[in-house]
Amino acid sequence: MLVKKTRKDPIRKITVHLPAELVEKALKASGKSLTETVADGLQKVVTSWAYDELLKLRGTMKFSQTWQDLKDDRE
Repeated sequence: MLVKKTRKDPIRKITVHLPAELVEKALKASGKSLTETVADGLQKVVTSWAYDELLKLRGTMKFSQTWQDLKDDRE
């Protein structure tokens, strides 16, 4: 079920069964609300997946500039 928080930010309302001890530890570690803690955890899963996908590309692409050239270009 899709519930709209704002016009720009649609959210989904879900029900999940989680170990109570894990939830308590996560809430204590994050210092945030349950919703924010779960959202942060999901974001970390997505970030980890994206990082793994980037690592798979390591060494497969050729660049016309070296990292030194790119570094020098910033200055």
